[in-house]
Amino acid sequence: MIISLMGYMGSGKSAAADRLAQDLGIGFIDLDDAIEESQKKSISEIFSELGPIRFRKIEKEVLTQILNSDQDFVLALGGGTPAYYDNLDLIKKHSRTVYLRTKISTLIERLESQKESRPLLSHLSSDEMSEFIAKHLFERRNFYEAADFTVDTDNKTIQEISAEIIHLLRQ
Repeated sequence: MIISLMGYMGSGKSAAADRLAQDLGIGFIDLDDAIEESQKKSISEIFSELGPIRFRKIEKEVLTQILNSDQDFVLALGGGTPAYYDNLDLIKKHSRTVYLRTKISTLIERLESQKESRPLLSHLSSDEMSEFIAKHLFERRNFYEAADFTVDTDNKTIQEISAEIIHLLRQ
């Protein structure tokens, strides 16, 4: 079984997916890491050198390769992955999906210190970042809410999030 975690950047997808994979005794794949490995460049470099449209095409190719695996693993998706092409259909066809829902205030708190490594946020002030995140969440909400399960992440540890996902998967 493949379990895909989706949600906005800063929602804890990578950390939760890694912990969930450990708890289940299966593999863990971070889509952004897989993209970087395939291109031998960081996500920031891909965005700046090739632009967002080419990045999304690369993301789609790598996602398709990963989801065509017959292995069991937990996949941490990129924040925008479900919103482009037919990615959501592909993800739902090949995996169980979990939306890690996080409040805007929590996202801002988590992302403020990571702005330089986040191409979409690096040029924004704190006020602009709040508006940007709110707009993105509104635009992506329907994609995220199409997940099989939703887990609220605010004020929860990674261990608690993993345990909740395992509980939901076993129901």
